[in-house]
Amino acid sequence: MLAILATLGFTQQIKAQDITFGAKAGLNSANFTGGDADRNRLLGFHVGVISEIPLSETFSLQPELLYSTQGSEVQDVVKIKVDYLAIPVMAKYYLIEGLSIEVGPQFSFLVNDKGEYINSDLPDEDTNAANIDIGANAGIGYNLGTNLFVQARYNFGISTVAENPDIKNSVFQVALGYKF
Repeated sequence: MLAILATLGFTQQIKAQDITFGAKAGLNSANFTGGDADRNRLLGFHVGVISEIPLSETFSLQPELLYSTQGSEVQDVVKIKVDYLAIPVMAKYYLIEGLSIEVGPQFSFLVNDKGEYINSDLPDEDTNAANIDIGANAGIGYNLGTNLFVQARYNFGISTVAENPDIKNSVFQVALGYKF
C-alpha cells in the first residue's frame, strides 16, 4: 500500500507538458544465438513511436511501440525472417545533458515469420516461431538538439524463438528519431 501511495505521489509531480512524443527509425543487425548451426546476420529495420516521461532531472522512462524485422541466415541455405511488434520500456539515466544510458525489458509479438530458401525453387515456409518474444535491452542515446536524437541499442533474447536447440534473438540497433 505504501508503494502505491508513493507511486501516486511521484506521478502527480509529472507535468503533462513535460512528456514528449516522437518517432524513430533505424537499422537492425539481427542473428539467432543457441545451437551449433553456422549463421550469418540479417540486416533489417525498425520503425515506430516513442514517448519520454521524465521522472526527475536525470531519470526518465521511454516506452516505445516498434515494428522490427529480425532473423538470421542459416548455413547459406535459408533466410529465417521474423517480424515483430515490439514494446520496449527503457529506463533512461542522463549522464550529462543530452547523453543517456538506457536499459529495460522488451516484449515482442510475432507478426510474420517465414523461411526463404536461397538459390532454390522451394517455396517459402512458415517457421513456427514462438508468438511472444521477451528480451532485454541496453544502449545509449544522445539528443542532437531540441528535437533530434540518435540511439544505439543491443537486444538480447531471454525467451526462445524456437526450441531444440534453444534459439534466441540477438539484435543490434541504431536509430535516428525526432521528438515533437
